[in-house]
Amino acid sequence: MRSDLPPPSPPLPTVDDSLSAQMGRGEIFARDCPSRQVLQHVTSRWGVLVLVALRAGTYRFSDLRRKVSGVSEKMLAQTLQQLEHNGFVLRVAHPVVPPHVEYSLTPLGHEVGAQVQDLAEWIEANLPRILARQPALPGGAADTATVATLAAMDAPARSAGRRPAR
Repeated sequence: MRSDLPPPSPPLPTVDDSLSAQMGRGEIFARDCPSRQVLQHVTSRWGVLVLVALRAGTYRFSDLRRKVSGVSEKMLAQTLQQLEHNGFVLRVAHPVVPPHVEYSLTPLGHEVGAQVQDLAEWIEANLPRILARQPALPGGAADTATVATLAAMDAPARSAGRRPAR
């Protein structure tokens, strides 16, 4: 046997289609796939906006809250915790009084941030086309029949002091 030859390659692994193997491979369509939770955190309304905002640099909590207009303190804190848990956001607490905490993206966060920014940019670029289609769809912004029906259903409940049933 010649010594200058590389060692033989190991045999190719067989495909294991058990549920645990599917979950380990991150098959997103499986009910218990762990990637679904990550996908939910990244693609939530606040997750997308926080990731895109942090692509510009490091922010303190209050500055980030001003940047992401409309987010409550609770939702921003929850979103940052989820993104930090997934390894996308780095939280640095400086030992000073008053507390000084900064948030920035990790290298993995920059990667996923670029992906969701592309999606957000596509939505912005196509917003006129998207909005133009909404009136034609049930529940669209200009679907006056649906609005009138819901208003009529809510009126008796409001007069009785109950929450409307939907």
